[in-house]
Amino acid sequence: MASAAEQLAANLNLGTFSKATELKKRIWFTLGALIVYRIGTYIPVPGVDARVMGELLQQHGGGILGMFNMFSGGALGRMTVFALNIMPYISASIIVQLMTAAVPSMEALKKEGESGRKKMNQYTRYLTVLIAMFQSYGIAIGLEGMQGAHGAAVINPGPFFILSCVVTLVGGTMFLMWLGEQITARGVGNGISLIIFAGIIANMPRALASLLELARTGAISPFFVLVFVLVAIAVVVFVVFMEQAQRRVVIQYPKRQVGQRMFGGDSTHMPLKLNTSGVIPPIFASSILLIPATIAGFSSGSAGGWAPFIAAQLAHGQPLYMALYAGLIIFFAYFYTAVVFNPQETADNLKKYGGFVPGIRPGTATAEYFDRVLTRLTTVGAIYLAVVCLLPEILISHYAVPFYFGGTSLMIIVSVTMDTVTQIQSHLLAHQYEGLIRKSRIKGRVR
Repeated sequence: MASAAEQLAANLNLGTFSKATELKKRIWFTLGALIVYRIGTYIPVPGVDARVMGELLQQHGGGILGMFNMFSGGALGRMTVFALNIMPYISASIIVQLMTAAVPSMEALKKEGESGRKKMNQYTRYLTVLIAMFQSYGIAIGLEGMQGAHGAAVINPGPFFILSCVVTLVGGTMFLMWLGEQITARGVGNGISLIIFAGIIANMPRALASLLELARTGAISPFFVLVFVLVAIAVVVFVVFMEQAQRRVVIQYPKRQVGQRMFGGDSTHMPLKLNTSGVIPPIFASSILLIPATIAGFSSGSAGGWAPFIAAQLAHGQPLYMALYAGLIIFFAYFYTAVVFNPQETADNLKKYGGFVPGIRPGTATAEYFDRVLTRLTTVGAIYLAVVCLLPEILISHYAVPFYFGGTSLMIIVSVTMDTVTQIQSHLLAHQYEGLIRKSRIKGRVR
């Protein structure tokens, strides 16, 4: 079986791709959905002056609002219908998963299978609406108090503007949530991750052009640009290496006799990834920090006392921002790993099918072994995530890179690209297996 899989993988070429009609449909659907998303990032919210919004992002875009604008593909800076992007849905997913681990009834609902999953998705959607309403109302109130060099941010302030702004932003978020689900079901890869990926990639060409223009005019040193590019390449290579790193636990199956034939005696391995949680912890940490930071950033134009302080503390390189960001990343690394991998359940399944780890007794001892190994791996993975995400933040705050270039964005780009390529390869392999089965059936009929 291994040699057949290797042969199929070696035969993945353009000819195979051209024959995989189902895969081509999925790719075209994904591209079409992402184009719709990009068009939506240019449809403005009624009654908002985009020039004043540009001034706000120039003044406060160095903090976490800059990250929010990056995730939204520039929609926040233009104040469009997708300004909230998909972040309320991510925040709702975090809360539902936390409740699943803390509330026994939610944990029982998770174990009900497909019906339980549908109910949890429904709860997540309802909570997404509430969070989006809360954030959009805060943005609307903040916009009414903003003043810029070109005048007020809101052309006609009042209850009608607040209502229209809330409805528009909440509707945009719900549409993106639906669009992400459609990409997941009918496209290639995780739709939510691809939407965030598209928003980051969309700003890259303009940001790089701005950096090169600053180097051409002498505003920054060409040597700095060269070092910046080399560091970016090194970080990408490091992220790819760490994302593919895994600990392979040997699993042995005993021999058993059925009649006069001997079965079993094989050994395989269980791969435990160094970073089991993937890019989820940085995204979750960012979405949690965005809830107070968004309101504080938009309210800082008014004469409030707490809003400017919060906005200043959640800027690049600030101790409060760095501590909260690192702490949330480490917490969600452990939390999400515990959600996706249950050592006791894995040990029970191995025991049921006769598998065991050499030198470890089946059952509770195996579960403790898995837990110990996974804890060590998660510790290294959490430190890796925190370093990759925080080191660029320090460089930005000290060297004033003219656009947001963080470890979070690089991790999302690399991880989503690797996952999408894996999905495409899986579809190609499935298509080739179907072709081989079809040919064997035809030959069987001919004979």
